[in-house]
Amino acid sequence: MATRKKNVLILGAAGRDFHNFNTYFRDNKEFNVVAFTAAQIPDIDGRKYPAKLAGSLYPKGIPIHAEADLVALIKKHSVDICVFAYSDVPYQRVMSVGSIVNTAGPDFMLMGPDKTQIKSKKPVIAVGAVRTGCGKSQTSRRVVEILMAKGLKVVAVRHPMPYGDLVAQKVQRFATIADLKKHKCTIEEMEEYEPHVVRGNVIYAGVDYEAILREAEKEADVILWDGGNNDFSFYKPDLMITVTDPHRPGNELNYYPGETTLRLADVVVINKIDSAAPENIQIVRESIAKVNPSAIVVDAASPLTVHHPELIRGKRVLVVEDGPTLTHGEMKLGAGTVAAKKYGAAELVDPRPFVVGKLAETFNIYPNIGTLLPAMGYGDEQIRDLEKSINNTKCDSVVIATPIDLQRLIKINKPTTKVDYELQEIGHPNLEEIISDFISKKGLLKKK
Repeated sequence: MATRKKNVLILGAAGRDFHNFNTYFRDNKEFNVVAFTAAQIPDIDGRKYPAKLAGSLYPKGIPIHAEADLVALIKKHSVDICVFAYSDVPYQRVMSVGSIVNTAGPDFMLMGPDKTQIKSKKPVIAVGAVRTGCGKSQTSRRVVEILMAKGLKVVAVRHPMPYGDLVAQKVQRFATIADLKKHKCTIEEMEEYEPHVVRGNVIYAGVDYEAILREAEKEADVILWDGGNNDFSFYKPDLMITVTDPHRPGNELNYYPGETTLRLADVVVINKIDSAAPENIQIVRESIAKVNPSAIVVDAASPLTVHHPELIRGKRVLVVEDGPTLTHGEMKLGAGTVAAKKYGAAELVDPRPFVVGKLAETFNIYPNIGTLLPAMGYGDEQIRDLEKSINNTKCDSVVIATPIDLQRLIKINKPTTKVDYELQEIGHPNLEEIISDFISKKGLLKKK
């Protein structure tokens, strides 16, 4: 007698959930994935994971519902297993969802690297973090800079952010600013892709990460995995670098799957030590020593470059920061705030009385953002609302601390200044030494 397939519900945010499906469930006849649920990211429920990506077992595709429907979906589809598949979530939240699932009857599942990581034919350096906003992107840029200086061709692959046409986004390659427009990127996507392409290196992203990897391998000496949130790598790394943040001491042991990413690390970067309190840096050091004492620890700063400091000094400023860092990253300050205080702003203007539409919804969902404006732009409507919110705000100038040229997308009716930030290692060991050793062990220069 044939064994009944187990009904599976995957809880996600249009990233890890799709990857877990593609690598483990898509062609697995033991399971029937009845639906995905969506959380964290607006407007991704109500769609389908398309049949063209879902494989022969799912000719009608797979529906995506809001996570609020979780219990009803379990009952409707007689679900056996719920797979939790999104990141940067406090342990309390993870196990609260687990309790809801178990109360309704199914098993609660967290999938690990063995079942989900893909092996590359090329060496892989992976950059992850313990929280959103630790400085993964600037660390990735530093790694690319070192590898390119050695004469190696580096192709970056970014953790997914597929918010549009999923079939069209199966494999995306970005080499120029024009590619960002071609692929109809959101602000969140541009914040990750633009810094790579303006430096002259290629970055891939999309939905099907095995297909993406096979394309990236064709033009790379080294694959760089540029992680998202605090997730662990989709590819099996030969060198794993995890970034920590002493502005949120203790978070490295209290968020999923950030602690996993910390424990997996070969190298741990303690970032932002130029602006963090010494006692908080010490808490992070003790956490690393507790769970991963064999990791190499690199101290690093995030020095700022402010293009027009005269637009800050003595002014009432609106600070616009990277969106996800302020929302599910829960940061109370970013590079823009640090720059505003460093250069003597008279006041940080509270944007909340002036925000409209989708931005007002964001503050309702994340009420602790405070006197900062997240550069949210998951769709055209939200980008328009961002423009209106900035222009509505009564301030002297705007401090923009997102990694992209925001004024390429929206028109701002006030003077603006841009804040840039890069990774700067302090003392030894540093990434140059670590990556040189990696190159030597892999014989990469001999192969060229």
